[in-house]
Formats: sequence, C-alpha cells, structure tokens
Amino acid sequence: EVQLQASGGGLVQAGGSLTLSCVASGFNFDDHAIAWFRQAPGEEREGVSCISAFDGPRLESGKGRFITSRDKAKNTVYLQMNTLKPEDTAVYYCAAAGVYCGHYQAHTEYWGQGTLVTVSS
Repeated sequence: EVQLQASGGGLVQAGGSLTLSCVASGFNFDDHAIAWFRQAPGEEREGVSCISAFDGPRLESGKGRFITSRDKAKNTVYLQMNTLKPEDTAVYYCAAAGVYCGHYQAHTEYWGQGTLVTVSS
C-alpha cells in the first residue's frame, strides 16, 4: 500500500523549531518529488515546499525559515521549521508530486495523513 506518513508535529512556542518527517513506502520514492502542504484552521490548503527526485530543485516558503531535505536511504523527507510563528499553525501534509517540483501543487499523486503543528504565542 502507498503510504506517506508525516510525523513530528506538536506544540511549540513561538520562535521555536520543529522538524517534520515524511516516511514513504509503497511506491518508488527515489523517482518522486515530495512536497509539503499545510492547511490552517478554516483556510485553504497551501503549498509549503517541494524537493525534487534529484535533490536539486527546492521550493520553500517561510521566508527562509524552512529547510527541506531528503534521505533516500531512509525513504524520508524532512521539513525543518525554524523561528516558528503562530501563523504557521496548521496540519502539515506530505505528498508525492511528480518527478520535478515545477507546478508541484498541480501534480500531486499520493497524500499522507498529516501531522498537526501548533505554535503558541
């Protein structure tokens, strides 16, 4: 079965850091770009970042606060979030998004269940 298991969410204080993990199985992880999305309460889902299958193109939001990386040996993609703000509060999802990260938001294939990040003031 295809799985994209996001984990690492939790409650953090504003200004703190948190690293999310996305462990993939059931498909060829090495051939897929992996993207992070988030959905804040009452808001539309938005793209956060994407890392290509070739570890080259990286699209990241957060104004330099977020770093995306992948470990192909572990079938895992990470989202390191620093200097967190209350507006970062959301459920974070990872998704397989084609091979490259161009227009990644429109080319998702598989989704995980998400992990909740809550940033307190």
